[in-house]
Amino acid sequence: MSLHILGTGSYVPPLVVTNDDLSKYVDTNDEWIVSRTGIHQRHISVDETATDMAAKAAFAALENSGVKAEELDLILCATVSGDNLCPNLACMVQATIGATCPAFDLSGACSAFLFLLETAAAYLSTGRYHKILCVGSEQMSRILDWNDRSTCILFGDGAAGVVVEQGEDYLGSQLMVRGGDEVLKVPTPIGNSPFTKLEPTHPYVYMNGSETYKFATRTVPAQIQQLLEKTGVEQEQVDWVICHQANRRIIEAAARRLKGIPLEKFLMNIDEYGNTSAASIPLLLDECNRKGILKRGDLIVLAAFGGGLSCVATLIRW
Repeated sequence: MSLHILGTGSYVPPLVVTNDDLSKYVDTNDEWIVSRTGIHQRHISVDETATDMAAKAAFAALENSGVKAEELDLILCATVSGDNLCPNLACMVQATIGATCPAFDLSGACSAFLFLLETAAAYLSTGRYHKILCVGSEQMSRILDWNDRSTCILFGDGAAGVVVEQGEDYLGSQLMVRGGDEVLKVPTPIGNSPFTKLEPTHPYVYMNGSETYKFATRTVPAQIQQLLEKTGVEQEQVDWVICHQANRRIIEAAARRLKGIPLEKFLMNIDEYGNTSAASIPLLLDECNRKGILKRGDLIVLAAFGGGLSCVATLIRW
């Protein structure tokens, strides 16, 4: 037993922040950002929380799937920029959409949505769960240092998800983690305990861009290749690849290494949304679904990399 995607949904806040807008706050410009990342703009929350966005994406996915909130057996959510550590995002989504099922979060940064799908497939295989909502939601703008041009230009806010049921369209996955916080880190406050000897840390997203690039360009194509070999699928049989939208150059590098999958099959929307972390892959999946790009029976590779460091590749049949 694996899973079948019943419907998709997404939401982004209405405020669009262009590269020219950012040049008013940090030393950057449109040409510099586009040439290095492929990002032209991003959506930024003004008065909506990660919970607000997640709930709107959840409602959209439920509507698209024809499933009612009370029919859900489980809600799985992912975020690194949630409103609280407790209650978690999934519990807040459950309350907001009117569901009554169990709900919990997984923490996996930009790879998290694919960890959600792997977890959903495992729960569905028990036969006790029939319809599961998976949502990634990120308000990255609240955890960025807006004086740091190396990070604030990269990220955007948004939420997206899917409703899945028992089926046979989850064809395989390839997961890897190389533990460590030297390259990517989102810290939490150390508190004010009179007993602690820990030193306060930089409270915003930290990323070593060059090391992240090296990790992604090596591991993403390697994981995809291993996944295809494991599932017995040739590169030429893949209809589409949906990668985590972090950097256009990373996606182009992956395409060059996977010689059997041309760049035209790598779907992208990074120019409009930037890096939305756990929302990135389902956001693009929903966009392609609603535009009619994805056809029933298409073989789609989903691939993500992120903090952990982690990298996941998943093969689904649409």
